[in-house]
Amino acid sequence: MKIEVSTDSFRLAEVFAISRESRTVARVLTVRITQDGITGWGECVPYARYDETPESVTAEIEALAPGFDRAGLQRLLPGGAARNALDCALWDLEAKRAGKRVWQLAGLDAPGPEITAFTVSLGTPENMRAAAAKQAHRPLLKVKLGTPDDMERLEAVRAGAPNPRIIVDANEGWSAEVYADLAPHLLRLGVSLVEQPLPAGADDMLAEIARPVPVCADESAHDRATLPDLKGKYDVVNIKLDKTGGLTEALALRRAVLAEGYGVMVGCMVGSSLAMAPAMLVAQGALVVDLDAPLLLAEDRQVPLKFDAAGVHPSTPDLWG
Repeated sequence: MKIEVSTDSFRLAEVFAISRESRTVARVLTVRITQDGITGWGECVPYARYDETPESVTAEIEALAPGFDRAGLQRLLPGGAARNALDCALWDLEAKRAGKRVWQLAGLDAPGPEITAFTVSLGTPENMRAAAAKQAHRPLLKVKLGTPDDMERLEAVRAGAPNPRIIVDANEGWSAEVYADLAPHLLRLGVSLVEQPLPAGADDMLAEIARPVPVCADESAHDRATLPDLKGKYDVVNIKLDKTGGLTEALALRRAVLAEGYGVMVGCMVGSSLAMAPAMLVAQGALVVDLDAPLLLAEDRQVPLKFDAAGVHPSTPDLWG
């Protein structure tokens, strides 16, 4: 077994901003695992919010001795970006060696396209209204918020895009007081989901205040071990492979989330089509799918995912799986 790690950069079509950062380039790590002349690959996005850098994640991967399988990998590394890229590369490798698709190996039904949200990043109300108007033809918009002055922004987005469903993502940027003030207006403006309104670790108030709009755990939910702490506070769980540490745990988390009665959202970091491809298997039938990162890029992998009126389509074998 040979493991190779490279850093790849993809230019964004526009500046992407959330409450804690902005960027013009998507920096990802690509992992290739070669065995018996066959190569599988996967992608991860190191995330500073979880104390990850491209250098630290690369070091995690390069410190592993080759020879592990997917089950062994779950024991060798914790959830996070490093394990995600390795896990997805191993799935791709297994599929190529078996001459089957990953969904067949995982015992899943054949995947189909899913409608994905399109993200309107944080900006001035005027800029967000203009951005929303450009995307007003889409069925679902995700609006990045997370400041004490978000009401004007949300009103501007709805004015620019009167018809789409809207979900909002505060990225831990609100206090309980700000959320309580905004909640009635979210209903009025047709918001159907609020993602991570309060900081992870400081979200107990969600169990005590009214939640007129379903609330989704993102930074508060990583893998199955984090599920017990969500009870009474959240209605939906956002599954991201860079948090779960790969497709293996993501599929297990999806089963556990549904068994606990939560809705499923499947999200992503800002990466290429290679990162979205395995997530599409988790996204089948999800309440909310948010795998629009390739639409935010000015450049993508050589064989990108297909996006059209039906949504984002599953990958072809030329890309992954």
